[in-house]
Amino acid sequence: MSRQYFGTDGIRGKVGEQPITPDFVLKLGWAAGRALAESIKASGGRNQILIGKDTRISGYMFESALEAGLINAGIDVGLLGPMPTPAIAYLTRTFQATAGIVISASHNPYYDNGIKFFSRQGTKLNDDIELAIEAEIDKPMYTTEGKLGKAMRITDAAGRYVEFCKGTVPWGFSLQGMTIVLDCANGATYHVAPAVFQELGAKVISIAVEPDGLNINRGCGSTHPEMLRDKVVETGADLGIAFDGDGDRVLFVDGHGEVIDGDELLYIIAAHRAGGEHGCNGVVGTLMSNFGFELALKDMGVPFVRAKVGDRYVIEAMKQNQWLLGGESSGHIVCSDVTTTGDGIVAALQVLLAVVEQGKSLHELKNGMNKLPQTMINVRRNKVIDLAENQNIQKAISAAETAMAGRGRVLLRPSGTEPVIRVMAEGEDSQLVGQLAQELAEVVEKEVA
Repeated sequence: MSRQYFGTDGIRGKVGEQPITPDFVLKLGWAAGRALAESIKASGGRNQILIGKDTRISGYMFESALEAGLINAGIDVGLLGPMPTPAIAYLTRTFQATAGIVISASHNPYYDNGIKFFSRQGTKLNDDIELAIEAEIDKPMYTTEGKLGKAMRITDAAGRYVEFCKGTVPWGFSLQGMTIVLDCANGATYHVAPAVFQELGAKVISIAVEPDGLNINRGCGSTHPEMLRDKVVETGADLGIAFDGDGDRVLFVDGHGEVIDGDELLYIIAAHRAGGEHGCNGVVGTLMSNFGFELALKDMGVPFVRAKVGDRYVIEAMKQNQWLLGGESSGHIVCSDVTTTGDGIVAALQVLLAVVEQGKSLHELKNGMNKLPQTMINVRRNKVIDLAENQNIQKAISAAETAMAGRGRVLLRPSGTEPVIRVMAEGEDSQLVGQLAQELAEVVEKEVA
């Protein structure tokens, strides 16, 4: 059964346009409360749903709408305020709440927003519950007198999450003597990330920690690491760490000012684990993972599989293979032995654990992987087409693959979060890779104009 509203990462869009409107979100809250009330009855669980948000100005409006809808459905609400997405997953689990709801559009600009849900276990909702919520949305909303929920603000949410993050590294782990620049994207990590790294002993230089509701992800964070790179070089810091607006993605900058993406960070974590007592039984990447990453894992004897792009698919493949590590080149990294979802702060600590325990710089550790040149161009689409059925696009793909002569690959895929088609070329010859990506993008642009 197809979904009408839920995508691979919840419900997302431009604020003020359906479905990201106050009236729809009010109805969504009521529908979620109605659908989840059935699971409460079945399990005898706690009648409470937590709501957290990032720092977008529209978050106030949608928080109130969700709160009203849930209360009308008879559900108690716990308000967390601005918190990273993975923090809501953790707090939902530790509070044994019925579910957690995040108001965020992740790495998108402030004028977008979205709603996504976590289960009682801190994982994405299963398909049956999402479909049940959609079914309730289509019903008339009503109020049952005497069966309304209540709301309370959870004042110690940030402190609880800071302690959780610190607990994902071994007792006694210290960042003493290390200078770290943190770029919090003027987003949800602005008040918790600095505390985590300071309390572990690092000297922290924080940037993009003054959210005003409109500056989230603007020229900063993991999607724009230039400011972080400049600050690391300017201050002579050991390294820099950038999160995205909701804190589930992370990128690094090493002491030389070089940006280190999710593939390289996954490699560092995997290599550290492979050399440890328990080893690394396998890693899940995506269709966009660099081929050099796959080759580096192969050299270490670590199995590797590719999932479709999206943390839902990465986590599914991890479960299927019973592996503990997976992620995307965007910096969305899942370490399922320490948490249930992608977590930028937790992933950053796993990278720093490798740095500290191996006694090498970040620059040295990432040089163990030979990253192949990769060019990706986002083509704005004005209409939806079937890429596999379009003859002009398929002809262009075949020509590019012939030019690669087996020493690279091309990939075209629609984004799951933005109205764009991602055109990627990858291979040993950087000049050829760039040329082929541009030629493919021009063909795609004509077809989707």
